[in-house]
Amino acid sequence: MTSATDPAEVLRQKGITLPPPLSPAGQYSPVRQVGNLVFLSGMGPTNAPEGVPVTGKVGRDVSLAQARHAAYLTCLNALSSLEAHCGSLSAVAGFAKVNGYVNCAPGFIDLPPVIDGFSSLINELWPESIPHARAAIGVAELPFDICVEVECVAELR
Repeated sequence: MTSATDPAEVLRQKGITLPPPLSPAGQYSPVRQVGNLVFLSGMGPTNAPEGVPVTGKVGRDVSLAQARHAAYLTCLNALSSLEAHCGSLSAVAGFAKVNGYVNCAPGFIDLPPVIDGFSSLINELWPESIPHARAAIGVAELPFDICVEVECVAELR
């Protein structure tokens, strides 16, 4: 793998530092490996460096642009947990599946562009990988009123 396709190197070149891994909010593991698949529990968005959750209903309290950025922040949290589990993002071949949940106001239907905030960073970090399968789902509520939650499955090399 060249440094141009090393996810950690791409993050460094972009000036991105991953936040510390999030602690679980209940009795579950944030990361569970089965064979060469790594399942990441639902992660939410936090603003760095304070670690304050991004909350509110998309389409009412949170704009589409803000929600897309929240999905990007959620991706950073997922990558942080993945790196902590694997030791290095270089161990990851790519992402197999992404399920994105949007805490949205009634009538808000622009769900795919919100979750693109997560997917676009994944696709940038693993350009040689086949793009992941994905769902973008609108929900009435999310834990702690976060505006976006994403769970995903990564594949190890």
